Amino acid sequence: MELVNRTEIFEFFLKGFSGYPALEHLLFPLCSAMYLVTLLGNTAIVAVSVLDVHLHTPMYFFLGNLSILDICYTSTFVPLMLVHLLSAQKTISFVGCAIQMCLSLATGSTECLLLAIMAYDRYLAICRPLRYPVLMSHRLCLLLAGAAWGLCLVKSVTETVIAMRLPFCGHRMVSHFTCEILAVLKLACSDTSVSEVFLLVGAILLLPIPLAFICLSYTLILATILRVPSAAGRRKAFSTCSAHLAVVMLFYGTVIFMYMKPKSKEAHISDEVFTVLYAVVTPMLNPVIYSLRNKEVKEAARKVWCRSWTSK
Repeated sequence: MELVNRTEIFEFFLKGFSGYPALEHLLFPLCSAMYLVTLLGNTAIVAVSVLDVHLHTPMYFFLGNLSILDICYTSTFVPLMLVHLLSAQKTISFVGCAIQMCLSLATGSTECLLLAIMAYDRYLAICRPLRYPVLMSHRLCLLLAGAAWGLCLVKSVTETVIAMRLPFCGHRMVSHFTCEILAVLKLACSDTSVSEVFLLVGAILLLPIPLAFICLSYTLILATILRVPSAAGRRKAFSTCSAHLAVVMLFYGTVIFMYMKPKSKEAHISDEVFTVLYAVVTPMLNPVIYSLRNKEVKEAARKVWCRSWTSK
């Protein structure tokens, strides 16, 4: 019987905001604009990091990876969500749901590790400045970034396969605007404990542990900065990591608010709206924070812009 239930699932219905047409019409232009800003801002960061030789450093290599992550993360769900906001038929195929679930998990998990790697990079740059070029070599940068992408992809594929192999029965309505894994697991008509254990272990490995590592790195960075004799030196040292610290606070602050708040028995529409805005706003703000807080990025962007105009 389980085999029959499993093979009959060809598509899912994403509930989203189907009961609130006025809200859908409000969210469509808002999310469209934010998605466009996300694409343009993060693409600009990647382009500037590649085109300006002065930014060929570990810090901007990881920043470019973060921008690519933000583009990939938002692109896994925003285009389809925009279509569903204007459409009465809010369906996604079984395979499409699995792909969306896997890519969302992979990109979100990778960002957790990448932010920790960036904190380690800032620790070496400020606390070990003389040995920094040797310790954070180009080979190590590639290894750290590749390991983060690869490990999180393997983890996400495993979690997705375990979840999507479960037998589904009854209705196929996912109470979310994407194929979020916890929302899909609620449709399973068999024991989901194995999938939940994998998710719990993954959450522990990718949330509190990287956050603790980031906090330790910045504690050591702060101790080093406070020992700098001149105020100008302290300002310069802090400016090199203030943008990353702001991104970390934004990312982990919203995640902690979303997942640590008391759970109500019934889902509220305000929670869904906040989830949408969090998922779209955070990737949009990352390039804004880095461009506003970093003189090197602004100067490099100005040079690239001027070169592009003078070459025409």
